[in-house]
Amino acid sequence: MLLLTRVAIATKQVPPNDIYCIREKIRLRQYDMTAHAMEEMAEDLLTILDIEEAVLSGRIIRVEKDDPRGTKYVVAGTALDQQTPVGVVGRFLSNGRYLIITVYEITELEV
Repeated sequence: MLLLTRVAIATKQVPPNDIYCIREKIRLRQYDMTAHAMEEMAEDLLTILDIEEAVLSGRIIRVEKDDPRGTKYVVAGTALDQQTPVGVVGRFLSNGRYLIITVYEITELEV
């Protein structure tokens, strides 16, 4: 039997393997982006490499379970320049892929 420990992130409990599963989907290019995420990425002058780096270097800061379409994960990390803070919101799909719903540059007000 596999026992999973849990770590506290903000006020929610997040299994430590969730970020590893999300990162694996990014590494294997098993993810999709919504049109909204692509628009936000362009608006904030971010690239796909910035988004990938943010997930690969980031951590889950919030888990939202109130959406009937599935649990959403908010990952905060840094862009490729290692300075720009980036937020990435996504969820796992029933087909096994990861869907990036929106992305944004984190401002000081949001930190």
